[in-house]
Amino acid sequence: MRIGIIMNGVTGRMGLNQHLVRSIVAIRQQGGVTLPGGGTVVPDPILVGRTEAKLREIARAHGIERVSTDLDSCLANPADAIYFDATLTSARVDHVRRAIAAGKHVYCEKPLAPTTAEALDLAHRARRAGVKHGVVQDKLFLPGIRKLKRLVDGGFFGRILSVRGEFGYWVFEGTDDDRPPQRPSWNYRKEDGGGIILDMFAHWRYLLDHTFGEVGAVQCTGATHIPERVDEDGRRYAATADDAAYATFVLAGRDGDIVAQFNSSWAVRVYRDDLLQIQVDGTLGSAVAGLRGCKTQSRAETLRPVWNPDGPNPFDFYDHWREVPDSGDVGNAFKAQWEMFLRHVAADEPFPHDFVEGAKGVQLAELGMQSWAERRWIDVPPLRNGEGGRG
Repeated sequence: MRIGIIMNGVTGRMGLNQHLVRSIVAIRQQGGVTLPGGGTVVPDPILVGRTEAKLREIARAHGIERVSTDLDSCLANPADAIYFDATLTSARVDHVRRAIAAGKHVYCEKPLAPTTAEALDLAHRARRAGVKHGVVQDKLFLPGIRKLKRLVDGGFFGRILSVRGEFGYWVFEGTDDDRPPQRPSWNYRKEDGGGIILDMFAHWRYLLDHTFGEVGAVQCTGATHIPERVDEDGRRYAATADDAAYATFVLAGRDGDIVAQFNSSWAVRVYRDDLLQIQVDGTLGSAVAGLRGCKTQSRAETLRPVWNPDGPNPFDFYDHWREVPDSGDVGNAFKAQWEMFLRHVAADEPFPHDFVEGAKGVQLAELGMQSWAERRWIDVPPLRNGEGGRG
């Protein structure tokens, strides 16, 4: 079974590497996605963007036949059932509205929209049109997070007390000739939909909600640590968006409230095992998870240190943790969710990561920015049936 996919934004870093090459191309190379009850669905992408030469170069490199610079003509083609968007956040709402109006099933990168109101509008439009819809929530499919989720579900931690997340790395400003920036310049312009709060709080919302408990309140302080950067054409520009965020969340856990602290920064140098590291502490044990690995320390294995700054520390704290073994954990997280969405469209299998879930991430980002502006805690109201707003 062939399924046509309009892929808009594949010349960008995420659209090309994670969605096209490591997801759609990889799925094509494996022969498609197996459907329940037999049969296979094989994606047939058409690459859409503004520069035809770039699109054709990418298409040739990966064995893809179709490219276009005319989004409207692509949306008018009934042979392509899915629209995928990995363009700028500021342009996504218009693209997705047009795709929904054309009757396409829609799958897109996060954040779904710049504002909660726009995200909820997209959810309502998709529901009224009867099209299937989904948002990328890749962190839930990472092997390290899946291991962490198994520990939570199995009661390993006892009563969970706290969650601490460290995310980020140093994004070069563009002033070093031999080390260009690793992220596009629009990420640092608020007017173009940039900012680490809008970008990363969408991740933290679904990760916390689906792993530990729903987010009920947020306190956030943001910062623009690097005030000036250099764009892709070598021109200096003022950074108008936040490049770091320091947040505390209160979660509704199974056994009571959980305090979660997350630092997110594009101005930090990494001294940890991975770009994302999450520590969970509970009454019966603790765990530290990265993108792929996860280590635990049970109550019985917990050391009993005593504070003594006047002598050398007698313990090697790293020696008393155990690696959680792999247990059928997925490979590429983006590919795993693409396969799930393709089965959702082709065989009506469940897909919980819909536009309402995407709207929750945008809501948390908005409330985080409100908290920063007002220097206070903000409650996070539920989005029941896709309805709800600011705190």
